[in-house]
Amino acid sequence: MMKWLCILLVTAPMAMADVVVPTRTLRPGTLIGPADLTLRAGTQAGMFDRVQDLVGQEARVALFAGRPIPYENIGPPALVDRNQIVPLRFQTGVLTITSEGRSLERGGIGDRVRIMNLSSRSILFGFVQEDGSIEVRQ
Repeated sequence: MMKWLCILLVTAPMAMADVVVPTRTLRPGTLIGPADLTLRAGTQAGMFDRVQDLVGQEARVALFAGRPIPYENIGPPALVDRNQIVPLRFQTGVLTITSEGRSLERGGIGDRVRIMNLSSRSILFGFVQEDGSIEVRQ
């Protein structure tokens, strides 16, 4: 009985799901629109399976036509570009310190980026905020 159950499980067709693939090669930094994507039959872990999850997002690396898109290759659109002057904000309790800095990396909302404080020339890390400023944390 157990032998037949094993044979049945091995030979039974696997449940197929759809994966999202680009219709054309997308360069890093490209904003993704609905015309850039399509669904293809297949199952792969760690890949997008709904087109609406990708529309409006940005390609972090080159995405090649017809290949499934891994989660880590997509992110929110960049608000801060490399070498851009950005406002810095450090807040602890009631104390708020503001300054200007130069972004050393690109980043979207919530991304951790390296920045250089223009006053002290020190390198800091901070998180990109919705308004394009950088919140520096300890």
